[in-house]
Amino acid sequence: MAAAGDGPWLDEAAGRLVRPFTVSDGRTEPSIALDLMSQVMATGVTPLGYLGPEHAQALDLCRAPVPVAEIAAQLKLPAVVTKVLLSDLVDCGALTTKPPAYHHTPTDRSLLEAVLDGLRRQL
Repeated sequence: MAAAGDGPWLDEAAGRLVRPFTVSDGRTEPSIALDLMSQVMATGVTPLGYLGPEHAQALDLCRAPVPVAEIAAQLKLPAVVTKVLLSDLVDCGALTTKPPAYHHTPTDRSLLEAVLDGLRRQL
C-alpha cells in the first residue's frame, strides 16, 4: 500500500516503484555544476511545459533557500538524479542557485576529524 502523500510512486512492501534514473530520463549529468551544499531557491517563474511530478515536488521544497542534499533527502532520490532535476528547473528559470559558502576547506583536518568522531559515535 502506498504511503500517504506518495501516490503511486512508493509501495510499503516493494519500495520505490519507479527506478530513480527513470525520473531523470536516464540522464546522469546535470547541465550546471551543483554541489551537495549548493543553495537553490524558487524564482517565482512557472516552468513552461510538463516537467514531471518530481520537478514539481522539488520546486515546492525550494520556497526558501535549501541545499541540494536536503532536497535529495526529501525526495528520497539519489543526489545525482536530484541534481539533474534541479538543473532542469534552473535551465527553465524556475530556480536560482548560489554556491555553498565554505567556512573550511574540504580537506581541513579538524573538520574531517570532527566528522569521523561524529560517525564513530553513531556506531
